[in-house]
Amino acid sequence: MFKGDRLKLLREEKKITQMELGKFFGISDAAINYYEKNKRQPDTELIAKIAEYFNVSTDYLLGLTDYRTPVDKISEALGTDQELLKFWEETKDRENVQLLFKQIRHLSDKDINQVIRIIKAIEDEEANE
Repeated sequence: MFKGDRLKLLREEKKITQMELGKFFGISDAAINYYEKNKRQPDTELIAKIAEYFNVSTDYLLGLTDYRTPVDKISEALGTDQELLKFWEETKDRENVQLLFKQIRHLSDKDINQVIRIIKAIEDEEANE
């Protein structure tokens, strides 16, 4: 179920009004108000557009995860491993890396760390060639 409070939070963080957001999506500000108050549910197409606009996952908007993006989950999973964290910070904005990590969003923290170690090993091997 769509989480209207999350839409409201995202909208307020961007400092835009319901009217401005509605205009962007070609719907009324009243519709945005209904979505934010959970009086109505946007269709799946609009949910996808909202997710893209705010750069969050549809899972976040639907309340299936508390992570706004898979990137957030990965950053948290790395915890205090400074070497992996540095590597992640250097590569996380690459589109192909983001696509890769979307595939592992449901893995445990331990498994995510293992995937990142494998990628790091490949990078180190290429650097030594």
